[in-house]
Amino acid sequence: MGLMHTIAAQIINLFVVTWDFWVFILNIFTPSLKPGHVVPAHAAGHNLIWPAYVAPTEGDSRSACPMLNALSNHGILPHDGKNIPFKELNIKVRQTFNFAPSFCFFVPKFAADFLNKSYWKDTFDLAELNLHAPNAIEHDGSLTRQDAALVPDQGKPDLQLVNELLNEATGTSEDGSKLLTIPDLSRALSKRRYYARKTNPAYTESFFHNTFGSANSSTMLKIFGGRIDDLTPMLVEERFSEHWEPRVTSRFGLTMAAFNGTVLPVEKGVDVKKIGATDTDTKLEL
Repeated sequence: MGLMHTIAAQIINLFVVTWDFWVFILNIFTPSLKPGHVVPAHAAGHNLIWPAYVAPTEGDSRSACPMLNALSNHGILPHDGKNIPFKELNIKVRQTFNFAPSFCFFVPKFAADFLNKSYWKDTFDLAELNLHAPNAIEHDGSLTRQDAALVPDQGKPDLQLVNELLNEATGTSEDGSKLLTIPDLSRALSKRRYYARKTNPAYTESFFHNTFGSANSSTMLKIFGGRIDDLTPMLVEERFSEHWEPRVTSRFGLTMAAFNGTVLPVEKGVDVKKIGATDTDTKLEL
């Protein structure tokens, strides 16, 4: 059974990579979506009108991902964040954020696998995604959460960390708005990983989790355009700003192939040793 599962998983991964490549090619040769029409007509958020925001209450399930939490806070996913079919997550993320269908299949399928559930028939609670394990997606050194060993409840943002991240912004848009840039994110991740190592005796790190952390961060650049005015409500309250829509206008959504064009430079720019060299307090072995 284990061997068959491994073979099936490899076949699915190969299929997804091939699928994603062809979606990437289609996006090159098809016209982009018009601003104001990125969210489909039948979906929540069409015409830049989002369902009302309702903050989570005691007993609601939330994850370490602000974007998924926002889906529940706006009622796009169940407000209590519970009993969500993996296939429904695929659909709602696709409609709301304009990720490619290949991307929207791969991530929920990956989550189902590390939770030992079936993507095709099972459900999950948002908090289950907070599993801290080598093969899971929750990781130390998050830009919006303290490490799980220090703060077990990963469903709430750490506002000090969020403010530190937003204050890293050095870019400026044409209308004068502040923007996060690739170097800003690399610098923020460098600082966060350095001080997480320093303050968390149980800190863990891996190539997979570092890359996933850079991928999480890169959604702020690709989906939100790095705009601080849109990122502030998303990261602080986990809600959509007024008249928000995804900044990705590719007709078939953001592919993993295109996304890597941002993720890899962000991760490549991380330099924890540089941060350590400027730390006047106790030094770390890096």
